[in-house]
Amino acid sequence: MASTDRVDVTRAGTGGAGGTVRADPTRSVAIALIVISVLWRAQIASRGYLGADDYVLITQSTESALTPGFLLTLYNNHFMPGGRLLTWLVTDAFGLTYWPYVLLMAVGQAVLGVAFYRLLRTLLRPSRLMLVPLGMFLFSPLTLEATSWWAVGANMLPMQLAMVLALGAQLKYVRTGRKRHLASLALSVLLGLLFFEKTLLVVPLVFLFTVCFFTDGGPVRAVLTALRRWWPSWLTLTALVGAFASVYLVRSESSLRRPESPGELLSFLTDLFGSTLLPGLLGGPWGWLGAGDGAPVVAPPELGRWIAWTVFAALVVLTIRRDRTAGRAWVLLGCYLILVAALLGATRLGSVFSAIAGGVPRYVSDVVVVAAICVGVALVGIARPSAAGDAPADVDHTEAPTDPEPEHRPAPSRPDLLGPVPERYREVVTSGLLLLLVVAMFGTVWTTSRYSDEWALKYGRSYLDTARIELASAPPGTVFFDTPVPDGVVPNLSWPYNLQSRFFAAAGARPEFVHETENASVLDGLGRIQVATIQGSSIRPGPQEGCGYLVAAGQTVRMPLDTPRDDWFWIVRVGYLSSADGTAVLRLGQGSHTFPVKKGLNQRFFEISGGGDAVELTVTGTDMTLCTNEISIGNPTPKPE
Repeated sequence: MASTDRVDVTRAGTGGAGGTVRADPTRSVAIALIVISVLWRAQIASRGYLGADDYVLITQSTESALTPGFLLTLYNNHFMPGGRLLTWLVTDAFGLTYWPYVLLMAVGQAVLGVAFYRLLRTLLRPSRLMLVPLGMFLFSPLTLEATSWWAVGANMLPMQLAMVLALGAQLKYVRTGRKRHLASLALSVLLGLLFFEKTLLVVPLVFLFTVCFFTDGGPVRAVLTALRRWWPSWLTLTALVGAFASVYLVRSESSLRRPESPGELLSFLTDLFGSTLLPGLLGGPWGWLGAGDGAPVVAPPELGRWIAWTVFAALVVLTIRRDRTAGRAWVLLGCYLILVAALLGATRLGSVFSAIAGGVPRYVSDVVVVAAICVGVALVGIARPSAAGDAPADVDHTEAPTDPEPEHRPAPSRPDLLGPVPERYREVVTSGLLLLLVVAMFGTVWTTSRYSDEWALKYGRSYLDTARIELASAPPGTVFFDTPVPDGVVPNLSWPYNLQSRFFAAAGARPEFVHETENASVLDGLGRIQVATIQGSSIRPGPQEGCGYLVAAGQTVRMPLDTPRDDWFWIVRVGYLSSADGTAVLRLGQGSHTFPVKKGLNQRFFEISGGGDAVELTVTGTDMTLCTNEISIGNPTPKPE
């Protein structure tokens, strides 16, 4: 290691902030990077708003008391009591608002950034090059969703923190054998499992991390060595996984699927690795495709994809030629990628989401943790613990006197980064690497800025703000039927949580809902209050000129529909002219509804559950006749002006 890369610092305190900077400039730069990343990501998040799943989680929090049953209820088959708890607390205190979630995500990112930097300092040799994996982790576009979209951040930030803390605990246990690190290991994994069941991947990650970085020999020997030396870790993790599975499996429904064709699998893998993962690790994808109120999906240019693959391949070759032990870092990354791809393929392919599954960054945001660690090991190497913290090769798991810290004495010589490059080409190669680093930085800035622009476009925010203003100024007697909000706000797949009664439950101002009325209103797609009519099926014109269908007291008249209606829950509008007051009964298939009739020209809206190709109308009253040519069955919609 070159002397310029070493950080010669004692653990004695230094006077003032200036002394700290002079004593450890790497740490100062690292702190600055963490602060910049948190502030930048918070600014990006604040430009946007809540997204589809956020509204559902908030609605469920509004409708439920804070009970164990509520916390342990799965959401879309996800186990997330921690996320449910935070959402409930925010909803109870602030209602339907966004800024508390931005604050929570910023705090989570700050804690995660500090924890990751501490892991790098413990794991890697002292070197300013450790800022490369730190920056890669802090600013990777693959983690943008986790720091801006609450439904993603509530799962992914705790999982990433669990990964970092678990690897740090295992590292300390391997080096010291102190049993308290086993407790830290278990608690770290448990933390992640309370927010996201995908944290189960941390268990094989910890094992692969140990095998690849702390054993010698071939694959079989390395695995056997890890099993024998650190069996308490595997026993602890196995017990934790067993306990978690006993809680999760009894509540979950199997979401395992299989690809419909080899082409679907190939397309998924091509998108996952070629369009999302590799470009994302190197500052891409440089282009995004909007996805409504959710986060955008990747849309990298073809040239960018090939450049990303070329640069990554060159990095792997260069680091392995420099030091063959770097190959173990890439093996670790490759193994974890296989785990992630297998899990995604088994749960996303063969579904309506399979076409975009490979282009969604949040599905691989946990990979950024592993990739950054592996890049750091490949570039810098693994630090030796100080002599006081060294444990025997066959540790007996007794308490060691101290924990290891990164060494601050001169490290053994290690081939420099340009070791394989002939001397006459080194200046050119160095310039090329610096240029590549600058290009990657600008690419990251460009990609993040484009994401920020896409994230700022929030249909749900505009709809909610407009509806709040309209409802606050609506005249008394303005009533609505409980119908879904626009699909762009809460998808129809989230029914019944896309109903207005649920969507506005935590919003403060909310519509007044009825089951029957003479004059109905409706919120249009922009959130404005409009006079309602019904869009759907209508009766065919009746035979009586100037009347349509003539229905006398005690008679039942059948009226065919222009389009049959499926058996479902519908809204009916009946426009009529009556000679006297009375009542009427409308039947649609197996459904029927009785409503009052008033003398003169009137209309009536009401709910009905049924279906068929015709309606039947019966009226009762003294010497009463009713004319109608306006019966519509369907969904409320704004009346054309």
